[in-house]
Amino acid sequence: MTIRNRKPLIALIVAAGSVLAIPAMAQSAQQSAAQAQNQAAQAQQAAAEAGDAADTAANAAAQAGGGGGQTWASVDTDGNGTISKAEAQVNAGLAQVFDQADTNKDGELSPDEYKAYVAAQQGKPAGNGAQQSK
Repeated sequence: MTIRNRKPLIALIVAAGSVLAIPAMAQSAQQSAAQAQNQAAQAQQAAAEAGDAADTAANAAAQAGGGGGQTWASVDTDGNGTISKAEAQVNAGLAQVFDQADTNKDGELSPDEYKAYVAAQQGKPAGNGAQQSK
């Protein structure tokens, strides 16, 4: 073989190698994308589990505070979704902190206000949706 014949042959080998390598690189990129999606799904699931754990902890804290196992619905006797100062009297612990927890001072304690109060008492920032003082 002469030098003139080798150059096209070498170029052909390099081109064939490149063509064969492209599917392998594409497959690697697909695998990386699938791994990233799996990691994102795992992170989302972990965040949901953490939110559930926070709700459970808030409920446990409410019951440990002298609630005697009462639920929000059992204290909210008129069923309007909020607890009035009169309704709070059935729970000594809630009646004692009602004014502090009622941040907008409307005489009604919303679930968000109560969650924000519990979070503040535990030294944690309040979650989204907590009402602010006017």
